[in-house]
Amino acid sequence: MAGRTFEQWKIGDHIAHDLSRTVTEADNLLITTLTHNPQPLHLDAQYAAGTEFGRIVVNGLFTFSLMVGVSVADTTLGTLVANLGYDKVTMPKPVFIGDTLKVETEVVDLRGSKSRPNAGIVTFRHRAFNQRGEMVCEALRTALVSRA
Repeated sequence: MAGRTFEQWKIGDHIAHDLSRTVTEADNLLITTLTHNPQPLHLDAQYAAGTEFGRIVVNGLFTFSLMVGVSVADTTLGTLVANLGYDKVTMPKPVFIGDTLKVETEVVDLRGSKSRPNAGIVTFRHRAFNQRGEMVCEALRTALVSRA
């Protein structure tokens, strides 16, 4: 089990996740079509060329999902009871096909569960960065995790 139990976390814990991922055209096409998103900025190269970005912008839901997914092995793999919510999702810079993303996680809050004595609530701040070190996504994830 790679994830940590509630007692193993401290506020301020920081993880620079080893896994990085280069975003492909297939990634963007799949998430956009699977979610029935017709936004031409994500699908139409000719349309996107005429925007301020000059090319296709990767669907933000992919960026967000990749950021959270990369964090799982080091945070909640095997210890997660449930994700309780995601808050304050921001995407300050666009992601483009070919960008390579890295993810960092920090624990910003801990509290015991009132309804589940065998679990506690951990709030993670996840941040994704492109190959230039620019932050492209940030979110808070509140997770219910097992106690030891």
